[in-house]
Amino acid sequence: MGDREEQGEGGGGSTVDAPNPETEGETPISDGSTFNNQSEILRAIEVVERDSLAIAQSFTSLFASLRLALSESTATSLHHMQCFTDATGRLQESVLDAAAKGNRYINSCLRLNEEMKSVDGLASQLYPITLLFATNLVYLFLQSLILNL
Repeated sequence: MGDREEQGEGGGGSTVDAPNPETEGETPISDGSTFNNQSEILRAIEVVERDSLAIAQSFTSLFASLRLALSESTATSLHHMQCFTDATGRLQESVLDAAAKGNRYINSCLRLNEEMKSVDGLASQLYPITLLFATNLVYLFLQSLILNL
C-alpha cells in the first residue's frame, strides 16, 4: 500500500505501473519451474477446463434467461397492443354511434321547431275564433243562470 502511494496512484499521479505477479502472490503460467512434471500441467489444464465449462454454463444460463425475458416482454407488448387496438376499435364504434344519434336528435329538433312554427301560425289564426267561442259560452252560461232564477 505504501509503494502505491509513493508512486502517486492515490494522489492523482499519471504514472501507473502494471501489476507485478510476484508481489501479489500469483504464479505466472509461463514459469517453467512451477510446472516441473506433466501431472501438474494436466491438473492445471483440468482446472482451466472446469472453470471454462462453468463460465460457459453461466453464460448459457444468462442468455437463456435473457431470451425468456425478451420473449415474455415481446408477448406482453403484443398483448398490450392487441388490447389497445381492440379498445380503440370499440371507442371508434361508440363515437360513430354517438355521432349518428346526435345527428338524428338535431334533425328531430329541427323538424319539431318547424312544426312548432306552423302550430304558432295556426294558434294565431285560431285565437279570434277561440275568443269568440269562449265569449259565446260565457254568454250562454250567464243567460241560463238568469233564466233559472
